[in-house]
Amino acid sequence: MSLFGGDKANEFTFQNDMIQQLLANGWLLGKPENYHRELALYPEDVLGFVKDTQDAQWQQYCKIYPNNPEQKFLARVASQLNKADPNAANTELRTFGTLGVLRHELRDRGTRFSLCQFKPEHELNPDTLARYQKNRLRVVPELVYSPWATEAHLAETGMKAKAWRIDLVLFVNGLPVATLELKSEFKQAVDKAIKQYQTTRLPIDPVTKKPEPLLTFKRGALVHFAVSQYAVAMATRLEGDETFFLPFNKGTEDGGAGNEVPEDVNQYATDYLWNEVLLPDNLLNILARYVHLQIEEKETWEGRKYKTETMIFPRYHQWDVVNQLIRAARTEGPGHKYLIQHSAGSGKSNSIA
Repeated sequence: MSLFGGDKANEFTFQNDMIQQLLANGWLLGKPENYHRELALYPEDVLGFVKDTQDAQWQQYCKIYPNNPEQKFLARVASQLNKADPNAANTELRTFGTLGVLRHELRDRGTRFSLCQFKPEHELNPDTLARYQKNRLRVVPELVYSPWATEAHLAETGMKAKAWRIDLVLFVNGLPVATLELKSEFKQAVDKAIKQYQTTRLPIDPVTKKPEPLLTFKRGALVHFAVSQYAVAMATRLEGDETFFLPFNKGTEDGGAGNEVPEDVNQYATDYLWNEVLLPDNLLNILARYVHLQIEEKETWEGRKYKTETMIFPRYHQWDVVNQLIRAARTEGPGHKYLIQHSAGSGKSNSIA
């Protein structure tokens, strides 16, 4: 079936194809009804990973909290996610928010838990490698994310539940790491997905004035992808109309923007997103080594100091060039010179870093 018309142009087909390829790559399929809206967690995987990999610590935790230990633990995780204070001491700050909880131990009354195991540098420790292989990466389609999407709220706003439904949400051990809005009607469809994020994916609910946990900067998903069959864009902070998206494309052979249209009519021009970037090993490596919270101290004209924060998620060309350099260093050894072409505003500083 042609990519340019017929069934392939249908958004449901596009979404289903993506899901099937993610599953073939090692992802698990989740159910939206198993998602905890208030905590913005997929509890089955948070608890499952901990119990599978840290049983002794879990048994100790159950002795400390004999009544409802699972609910206590989920609440503790959510509490750690919420404490992403930019004015906290840096050493403390690192353990907060989604990125901090994935990278650092969660502690509670003498117990210590890791919520993710990144790939070890070597295979000398089989226990660490075994724990890495037990990471749970799950894709949940058609997820209604808002705790405030109640019947009363829907009646008050005149909106339907689908207004709070995201096409795909990706979780690592039950913690949300990415959301994806998909469009596939025509070549400019990615702009429609961007507009959807800017107008309906609001971090603060307009009626209740309460935060949406999944969409809150640092506390929820780390990156948001607008995806069509031709192009991809990404944002790391949702701010309504002020939400800024960067291209997440491979570029064309002649050095142009966008993506090459594949010769195979059954292949999507953007399948590198889910068949390369979102491969379990690659995504875990990105979360371990590439994503970082950039904190800058600035000063007003009155001399008052304040901090700004930016979540840096590598763009495709940045991730790709670093991977190429690492492979070259491993095969050719250090000390060689390379020429890397970067256009203006494409993130040279972060690629170098």
